[in-house]
Amino acid sequence: MSKKPIGVIGSGSFGTTVANLLAENSQVLIYARSKELFNQMKDQRQSRDYLLHKNVTPIESLEELASRTEIIFPVVSSSGFRSMMKDLAPYVYPYHTLIHGTKGLDVTLPEGTSIEDPGIIISRENVKTMSEVILEESAVVKVGCLAGPNLAREIANNHPAATVVASRFDSVIADGQKLLRNERFQVYGNKDLLGIELTGVLKNIIAIAAGALSGLGYGENAKALLVSRGMVEMIYLGKGLGGNTEAFIGLAGIGDLIATCSSNLSRNFTLGYRLAQGESFAEITNSMQEVAEGINTVRIINNFAKFYQFRAPITEKIYQVLFEELTVQDALQYLMKIPLNVDIDFL
Repeated sequence: MSKKPIGVIGSGSFGTTVANLLAENSQVLIYARSKELFNQMKDQRQSRDYLLHKNVTPIESLEELASRTEIIFPVVSSSGFRSMMKDLAPYVYPYHTLIHGTKGLDVTLPEGTSIEDPGIIISRENVKTMSEVILEESAVVKVGCLAGPNLAREIANNHPAATVVASRFDSVIADGQKLLRNERFQVYGNKDLLGIELTGVLKNIIAIAAGALSGLGYGENAKALLVSRGMVEMIYLGKGLGGNTEAFIGLAGIGDLIATCSSNLSRNFTLGYRLAQGESFAEITNSMQEVAEGINTVRIINNFAKFYQFRAPITEKIYQVLFEELTVQDALQYLMKIPLNVDIDFL
């Protein structure tokens, strides 16, 4: 690989984990927007409770990061992704490659309006994936994403895992594989960038529901029912947003869905679990160190599904639990009464 270091933007749990993975094969520069977190990484060699690899160097300047690198991994929350790209855009050029690790959506609405305003309609024109935001806000051409069952804590603890690097460019996939792969971490490639992005986004909704089921004390039959019906809903919504069915049946789809619907290491699963245990939405979100991407996704997809009249009962009920005070028990009773006679109807 090039002697230039690799850049990472974002020093949360997954951003730090990506930086440490890259550091096994390359020198890495990691950008932290927070002065406090930058000082912790510089002085204590850790980001929160994640230790930094010896080859990871924290920096404070996006300009410096862009000038010293050609391949950059942005791993920031979807709510701050466009703002980050606006800040980065003056310093990146068509020779840069950006491979993001953000499992969320961006919504552009008229100035002064909010997604919660009555009558606001979200169409496909308003909804952007992170790769689309990169292309809109910068001169970068070579774009990719990371997606898969990638719980940061397990990777940090050296458990076997894998991811998918998706891009329209073979060179981006090849670079991602060479940079990230090691004896404990496998990296697959996929040319369906949009489909792979959407799988990572939509499964967060189902993960919230899975956490709620677990919080109610239900077992594996109920979880299997939710995961299988959730996958059907994800495919319908994904196709409505422009993705292909094939993306949802691989590692980034069913693989990631199984992981996030089964682990209390998932922020979305934990959100659902705590809701079912009786905590309020405000109490949970105020106590979480990092955002659960599924919250914003539920807002966006519920509105999107209504506009296009897509069938999305799980998304609708999770929205009502989060924002309209529907109880988890009532949501489950409603979902169990939906009259469905066909198991697979999307092929």
